[in-house]
Amino acid sequence: MLRITVAQLNYTIGDLAGNAARMIEAARQAAADQADLVVFSEMSLTAYYPADLLEEEGFMDRVEDAFEQLLSASREMPALHWAVGLPARREGAGKKLRNVLRVICAGEMRLEYAKQLLPTYNVFDERRHFEPGPDVARVLRIRDTRVGLLICEDGWNDEGQDYLVNPFDRMRDAAPDLVVSINASPSNIGKREQRHRIFSAASRRNGLPILYVNQVGGHDQLVYDGASFAVEPQAGVVYEARRFAEDVRTLRFDEGRFLAPGGAAPSRVPPQGLPTLEFYRQQIVLGLRDYARRCGFRQAVVGSSGGIDSALTLALAVEALGAENVVAITMPSRFSSAGSVDDSETLCRNLGVPLKAHAIAGIVSQFEQGFETAFGRGLHGVALENLQARVRGTILMEYSNSFGHLLLTTGNKSEISVGYCTLYGDTNGGLGLIGDLYKTEVFALSRHMNAQAGRELVPQAIIDKEPSAELAPDQKDADSLPPYEVLDEILKMLIEGQRLAGGEYEQARAFVDRLRATPEGEALVERIRGMVARNEYKRRQSPPIVRVRPRAFGSGRQMPIAARWP
Repeated sequence: MLRITVAQLNYTIGDLAGNAARMIEAARQAAADQADLVVFSEMSLTAYYPADLLEEEGFMDRVEDAFEQLLSASREMPALHWAVGLPARREGAGKKLRNVLRVICAGEMRLEYAKQLLPTYNVFDERRHFEPGPDVARVLRIRDTRVGLLICEDGWNDEGQDYLVNPFDRMRDAAPDLVVSINASPSNIGKREQRHRIFSAASRRNGLPILYVNQVGGHDQLVYDGASFAVEPQAGVVYEARRFAEDVRTLRFDEGRFLAPGGAAPSRVPPQGLPTLEFYRQQIVLGLRDYARRCGFRQAVVGSSGGIDSALTLALAVEALGAENVVAITMPSRFSSAGSVDDSETLCRNLGVPLKAHAIAGIVSQFEQGFETAFGRGLHGVALENLQARVRGTILMEYSNSFGHLLLTTGNKSEISVGYCTLYGDTNGGLGLIGDLYKTEVFALSRHMNAQAGRELVPQAIIDKEPSAELAPDQKDADSLPPYEVLDEILKMLIEGQRLAGGEYEQARAFVDRLRATPEGEALVERIRGMVARNEYKRRQSPPIVRVRPRAFGSGRQMPIAARWP
């Protein structure tokens, strides 16, 4: 029988001392639970992913010093083994680092295993820094249990589709009693179910129980949901840790089964995770909360237009940071409707946040007069529309600089895709909360948050209002864009395609196929494709966005700016 503590922790990238302290605290809890093994996540000492910090002078020296702290602490708990993730130096040709798992006990390193499969797709680029480990299985006997060890991607290729090497082949031949896999698996819709499917199949095929330990927390664009789990060959997933929260829990492993500390079977794990909209809410809230905390912000500011995007952004910010730490600013122009200002006031009353007013009509007029004096022509059309957005963006940044608030940008994925946004205007900010939500999802999540609260957070008048930038007389989004119900299905196919979950992919593909069956529909799809391509330069200069879908703008979609396609 083996007692194992799953240490699902929220680390900060580069905070070697802080991360080591969290690990030592969890290890002491494990020792108090009389655990034999405490398991931390992939690269737990640095947090995942340090990227080019790995190349900074002195960084690896600090990693090694922090590892020595762990070794020293382990002497205080001599009966406890620690499975720790970290980068480690290597000699010889190739990259000078490896992504490794080390098992330490009583001040000594008992085993080191180097990750074999280094992902270089979507948001991952590990081959940039690491050399793959050798094609060998590493197994360590702890008490009467033979424990095999893997690191994240090593366990994702059991079907042999993505790499020539399958570490499970060597692991199966080594015949451990249990496989421990340490991971840093970022979250997106459907990812939890994908993990369960892949590792349940690998457990079944190889006849090996598997413990999967993940990190939790927001790091820039990515959010890690935790949700560590245990899987048995016949029973499938039998244990799951908390989602979007730290969780340090001790399990028993006895005769091939995972059990609660007292010997009872763990609680049943539901096959389906959170409903889509609730997943979006929790992922974005954790993403903002950690981003603000790690970057040193306690408060946030949002420009409130009276529209659905800024309304949802404010509602999410209030949940993440508290109403007392959020400020809204309304900046009416001569084109703003009275209803938009009134809706902003109602929204802020509902949320309990202050609404400050800073009219921009006079500032815009001064810019117009100055431009005409200097250049001999007035501002019209897009130039005048963008001027209003840039004045608003400047005011918001002035507020951020003056009062120390994090400015949250409010663009959604639909509008960011086709460039329906203004550089140095509404794209200003430090983080975008809804930039990976299509416009139809923005409406749906607003309704969901109202339903969860049991009252109107986002006023129904805002949800019912026809979308408009209000930068010109009687302007509506529908003047230049197809209905969002149409646009979003086209964008899903153009941006995410087969990365979409099965049902969503089939729906979007069928919709676009029907459009392409007519000359008008084909022309529309190609027009949208062109808009997406032409606006890459805007996205490149925009703030990071919290990723919730399989393919988000940013590191997950790397496209050239100066290109001709199609």
